[in-house]
Amino acid sequence: KNERGMLVHLITIDVHARDVVSWIIDEKAENRDNFTWQSQLRYSWDEKRGSVIDICDASFINGYEYIGICGCLVITKLTDRCYITLTQALRLVKGGAPAGPAGTGKTETTKDLARNLGIACYVFNCSDQMDYLSLGQIFKGLSMSGSWGCFDEFNRIPIQVL
Repeated sequence: KNERGMLVHLITIDVHARDVVSWIIDEKAENRDNFTWQSQLRYSWDEKRGSVIDICDASFINGYEYIGICGCLVITKLTDRCYITLTQALRLVKGGAPAGPAGTGKTETTKDLARNLGIACYVFNCSDQMDYLSLGQIFKGLSMSGSWGCFDEFNRIPIQVL
């Protein structure tokens, strides 16, 4: 079963790479400063920093967190735009809050970006039962481990708790 999952993952990534190459050719991106090229996650090796991941003008050091073989998100142009937006927020030392209708892949996109950057991402389903103590414990754990937190239904937390 792991072999099949790995193969599906590789094929999905390869199909996206094929689409990106076609897009770069169609856009006539002739140098590395072209936005079409810059807007893709690019992995490289730096002798001092190790594995580096670049997108637009943001650069990240790989977190080397291996999540294992899990379902692969189909990467579309909207996924790429979300990656750009979230990584630019990270570059500015801000957070991201993807918004949209339920079931459109906001959480999965965030988890997939974290996986691509080698960072653990934990999903929390928020409710009106959460208090400042439980949120404090979550934030302490995330900050101590360097992990990302994805808070589904964040609007359910009472404003007094925030």
